[in-house]
Amino acid sequence: MDILKTLGQSRLYNLHSHTEFCDGRAQMQVFAAEAVYQGFTHYGFSPHSPVPDNLDSPCNMARRTVDAYLAEADRLKQKYASSGTTFLTSMEIDYLGHHWGPAHDYFQTLPLDYRIGSVHFIASPEGKLIDIDGNSERFARNMHLHFHDDIRYVVEQYFSRSIELVRHGGFDIIGHFDKIGQNASSYAPGVEDQDWYTALADQLIQAIADAGIIAELNTKAFRDHSRFFPCRRNLRKAISLGIPFVVNSDAHVPALINASRDEAFALIKECTL
Repeated sequence: MDILKTLGQSRLYNLHSHTEFCDGRAQMQVFAAEAVYQGFTHYGFSPHSPVPDNLDSPCNMARRTVDAYLAEADRLKQKYASSGTTFLTSMEIDYLGHHWGPAHDYFQTLPLDYRIGSVHFIASPEGKLIDIDGNSERFARNMHLHFHDDIRYVVEQYFSRSIELVRHGGFDIIGHFDKIGQNASSYAPGVEDQDWYTALADQLIQAIADAGIIAELNTKAFRDHSRFFPCRRNLRKAISLGIPFVVNSDAHVPALINASRDEAFALIKECTL
């Protein structure tokens, strides 16, 4: 699927959302009805992908529910075929290392319209995969329990794993590629201004540009935290290297499928000038 060609000139779309099949808070049908009501031209469902059985993650869908998800996506496509909204089937696929990620045969054989690749887990010094997403309080607990309060280690692992994700490929859009910045800055204010941090972010941005991958400007945190992923600096750098962007809400509730879209497009325009 040629995502940019498919979207055309539309600004009323969303390719990143979560429903009852993972950690979303409403059924796919409710999200679909809201997208039609708001006049979206394209709407993509992207549940958090299954992860290996030995990784306990309540946010990820179980492999046993994948067929039900695909069937519901097909049902909604047919139901709303004449609505003016095109519904698309995707997954936000976690990259856990060379053995598990978007390029894995399992994900490549699923009948998806496109794939989002993201990093939510990194390995502790002892090799245990830890979710570094979520709220700042949980992040701080995990810093102490699993990472010996070493924020540089966590940031380095996040960007290193993200570069591996890009190099392994198998996906169309990289999700919230500097999301670590929010929790890292909450834990260690000013860390995003450190030279070593910006150097790591620049390495990832260059890898994305070299791979020719689409990035998303993720609006999920703007309403409550006044920040996008990527942040202004990283967005400007990425645009300067020719990386194309789509604006995604990463919505977990139907009311937010269009949240902060105008502000996001305004920022893209500002960073393009």
